[in-house]
Formats: sequence, structure tokens, C-alpha cells
Amino acid sequence: MRKHIQFPRIFGYSIFLFLQILFSSCSPDLSIIQNGDIIFQTSLSSQSKAIQLASHSQYSHCGIVLSDSTGNFFVYEAIQPVSKTPLKDWIKKGEDKHFVVCRLKNSKNILSKGILNKMKKIASQQIGKEYDDEFNWSDERLYCSELVYKIYYYTTGLELSKPVTLKSFDLTSPEVKAKMEERYHGKIPLTELCISPQQIVESSMLEKILED
Repeated sequence: MRKHIQFPRIFGYSIFLFLQILFSSCSPDLSIIQNGDIIFQTSLSSQSKAIQLASHSQYSHCGIVLSDSTGNFFVYEAIQPVSKTPLKDWIKKGEDKHFVVCRLKNSKNILSKGILNKMKKIASQQIGKEYDDEFNWSDERLYCSELVYKIYYYTTGLELSKPVTLKSFDLTSPEVKAKMEERYHGKIPLTELCISPQQIVESSMLEKILED
């Protein structure tokens, strides 16, 4: 009669523990994210490639991370319309779920409870606004990096980067030209001030704390 080999329970538990550690090591540690962090990704929108080419950047979308009264984190983002998206859902929307999180240097001293409450208040007031697909420098409609920039500027007085004119970007590629014609019909506002996700992600005021 053939005997079945029985493995000790400790062996089975060890395998389970090993697999748990293996899979957990493959997941980003979102627990280190804090209020006021800025998160970047490559979006899957129709204009993403044009933004990347014009700004010479891997990233085409960004948002600011803030918690609600329950302590859950959301990304406030300027899409159509301006919205707040649960952090994990926001990450899933990006290309290959890749993202980078940056934090204001010396944030513990700058982002006080009062400042963060102001950020949350201003961010909430923007929800429902139209997305600005013409990248105008006004508060009536907003695009992603403009939203992040203005929340920081209106609450801390800090300019994460200097806005530049539209003509400062690389407008030479066919993809960018096509998108510009679609938006402006030959009347490109070359002197309009703009700010891109790349300008913010490379800000000297920020430090990268997480990438996946």
C-alpha cells in the first residue's frame, strides 16, 4: 500500500509566509503618503502624448493627495470635471499603473494643520469646475498642474515652479501641432502662461519619496 507523504504544518506555513512576503514586496507602500504630497503618472488620455512631447516629460498628469474626514486619501485632479479620486483608483488609471510621489521639503514645518485645512477647503471648492483644455491661466477652468500649483500658491505662498509662456514648450512635433490645431484653430495664444507636470516634478522644492 502506497503511503502519502505528509509535510509538517510548519513547512506549509513557511511557504504561505514566503508568498505573502513576496507579493507584499511587489506592492508599493502607500502608508508613507501624507497630506499635501503630489502624485504624477502618465495618463491614458488622448492628449497625453502631446503633453509629453511638448514638455519633454514622462509624465502627463498630476494631482494633490489629501485626506477626508475619515482619514482616507484622495487625489484631487483636474480632469473633466475637476474631481477627487480615491488614491488606489487614481493609481490604476495611469499607464502600467506607474506613479511617482513627491513631497515638499521641510513639509513638517511648512504644512501645518491650518495650512492643510486650507488646502482641503480650496481643493474642495474646485470640484465640479470644467477642465481647461486650452490651458488658460485663470481660475474659472483648470488643468492638472495648474490645480496643484494654485492650491500650493494660495495656501503657502510658494511657487513650486515659475509659469512659462506656451511658446516656451516644444510645439514642433506632428502630435503637438495636431492637438494645438484642434484646440486653437490656428489662433495659438503663445504668450499665455502655463505650467506643466514636468515643471512641478523637477521642482527644487520637492523630493521624491515613492515610485512604483
